[in-house]
Amino acid sequence: MTSHSPNDTRYTALAFVAGIATGGAVFVVLSLIGLDQRMAAGASLAAALAVGSSIKYADQWERAVILRLGRFHGLRGPGFYLVIPIVDRVGYNIDQRIRTSAFNAESCLTRDTVPVNVDAIAFWIVGDVAKAALAVQDFEHSVIVAAQTALRDAIGKHDLAELIQTRHEMGEGLKKALATKMQQWGVEVQSVEIRDVIIPQALEDAMSREAQAERERKSRIILGTAETEIASKFVEAAEKYREHPMAMNLRAMNMLYESIAKRGSLMVVPSGLADSLNVPGFMGMASVAGLRPGDVAPRAVSPPSPDERE
Repeated sequence: MTSHSPNDTRYTALAFVAGIATGGAVFVVLSLIGLDQRMAAGASLAAALAVGSSIKYADQWERAVILRLGRFHGLRGPGFYLVIPIVDRVGYNIDQRIRTSAFNAESCLTRDTVPVNVDAIAFWIVGDVAKAALAVQDFEHSVIVAAQTALRDAIGKHDLAELIQTRHEMGEGLKKALATKMQQWGVEVQSVEIRDVIIPQALEDAMSREAQAERERKSRIILGTAETEIASKFVEAAEKYREHPMAMNLRAMNMLYESIAKRGSLMVVPSGLADSLNVPGFMGMASVAGLRPGDVAPRAVSPPSPDERE
């Protein structure tokens, strides 16, 4: 666990100054009492080393694990703290901030025997520093291994469709499984999220074709349903027109008027349609064109002259 080992090179200037000051004070005191200079220098050097090595510190998010003669003695930090040189040793400085660990399961079979690659990420913290330091050798590596094992087990219990559609539920299940297992390590799992589910390219193409075929089937069903409804409405309308012929004539006249009014062009009406409107042919066309009877003056027809006959 080198990543959690204490760093004694931090704040060396403070420990160095404290050691020099202590060593100088000891040397002065021993010299005043008449001790030999070489002995006083040796004693002052020992005092400087002892004071300098006894000053330690931990960051705000860290806790230091103190071992006294190899046994767990307690936790220190954050901030400065003192240890007994030679007797005490700082085993680890453990970070208690939220950590993220990415893990995956490659070529794992689902319940319907589909090989998939699943990527996930876990958010966790060290809740009990003493357990994390004493119960497991490398708790960070253990978290990743346990998460991979739980992920593979969860994949084998789900079909491919469930795996894709229920990522959140699967993450919650992984969280509960890991929390139960890691509680004895002093690790608390905050959440587990499934980031990606990768399937073989051939299977992805087949699923795409299946989805397209399904959409085509639904569109044809919708179109057929619409045609059926339209046909039933036409049958219902025909029954109404059969019972009321005048309604059919009014509908035909309205359609003819709308066609002429919107397009603004000349329309030739077949005689059969004019006869179906129950009006004379010329008067029917004049009525459709918007002419009134008084607008067309009658003209006498005279016999042709001899020149015209020739």
